[in-house]
Amino acid sequence: MPKVYIRTYGCQMNERDSEQVARMFTEGGYTVTPREREADAVLINTCSVRDQAEQKALGKMGSMIHAGRERSHVVYGFMGCMAQSRGDELFKTVPGLDVVVGTQKYHKVFEYVDGILKRRMEARMDDPSLSLKGGTVCDVAEEEGSQNTIRDHTHKEYRASAFVSIMQGCNMRCSFCIVPDTRGKERGRPIDDIVAEVRHLTENGVKEITLLGQIVNLYGRTEFPRVENKSPFVQLLEAVHAVDGVERIRFTSPHPIGYRDDLIAAFSYLPKLCPHIHFPMQSGSDRILKAMRRPYKNEKFIEICEKMKAARPGLAITTDIIVGFPGETEEDFQATIDTVERLQFDNAFVFRYSKRRNTPAAEMYGQLPESEKESRNQRLLDVVNRIAIAKNAALVGTRQQVLCEGPSKTNAARLSGRTPHNKIVIFGGDPARLSGKLLDIQIHESTGFTLYGEMVD
Repeated sequence: MPKVYIRTYGCQMNERDSEQVARMFTEGGYTVTPREREADAVLINTCSVRDQAEQKALGKMGSMIHAGRERSHVVYGFMGCMAQSRGDELFKTVPGLDVVVGTQKYHKVFEYVDGILKRRMEARMDDPSLSLKGGTVCDVAEEEGSQNTIRDHTHKEYRASAFVSIMQGCNMRCSFCIVPDTRGKERGRPIDDIVAEVRHLTENGVKEITLLGQIVNLYGRTEFPRVENKSPFVQLLEAVHAVDGVERIRFTSPHPIGYRDDLIAAFSYLPKLCPHIHFPMQSGSDRILKAMRRPYKNEKFIEICEKMKAARPGLAITTDIIVGFPGETEEDFQATIDTVERLQFDNAFVFRYSKRRNTPAAEMYGQLPESEKESRNQRLLDVVNRIAIAKNAALVGTRQQVLCEGPSKTNAARLSGRTPHNKIVIFGGDPARLSGKLLDIQIHESTGFTLYGEMVD
């Protein structure tokens, strides 16, 4: 039985896409292995949001091809956003690469890889001296209906939660972002199909669903009508909420554009919606937001956050922030710090601006030196971390409902789970008995970003 190794870089959408590919390989008779050196097919699902992610993927693939040079039948492939944006160029960048498959062709990966592997194995049986390399595939073409192909899941022991892809693509064209070129235009799946997938997951023990979209709250805006003045996304939330077995619903990532009152109101009457939202701010400066082509002002972002907190008291908000954007002054940067202090985010992912080719921001005047980007990155992280550590420390001594996800990734002797507010909690217990269950945990310690506790009988 052949084996496939799949490595994923980037966001939750990439993780979900990789799971779909893994499912197709297992259905095709392969075993998914965590050990790259025993695999007959090696795949990397790539990200292009930041240059660092691309460089990691290129370096990892190059080292794996070099390490596996004695196993000449192995098929090596890139899929995902970097594959989409670079295409044929990758065959020159990474000698020995066999397959490049874009973001609308995940459902073709198995066919391409398995075809090459079978030809090589047949050739080796006929004549072991034959060179088994040669014959590459590059498919980065658009395909209508590709959003409907990310629908299957692999079996996972202790599965408590699952990602569900509801759409592909983005129409926003932020000046720093390459995603509209790598993921294409917005395309939503039918509500009935999504609900059927959720129902299947709950029948297999999943209790928490995270709905995924590049701009998730704009789901279906060009394809499906508003009903009773509710957006297609709110209609979808209501439909998922009605599925028996669903205990928690999350979604990521929304955009301030399209974050209307109907979505805010949903937090007041849909109790399964978790009291946590990841809501990218990007900058606290109106001048920089305009340069980023983010069509809202800082006060509008703040207004939405405050409305959400009013609709669901105790709501936790996390965010994304870019520092060192071209032309960002110290005054602009201070406006970002001021907003973070005002909104008291539970956490934030802070990124140094990274040039992405073929984006307007890459050619903008006022590119900042890396040393200044790093300085601002650290200064902002100091603020974010101070607030996050204090918020977690305040939970010591409280009782929290935790969805047990199974053994901790860092200590298999302990269990890990998340609160409704998306706080990670580590505790003791039997994974076979407790995984997938909602538990009451008494919090007795915080190390800053991780909570520790004991199960309450």
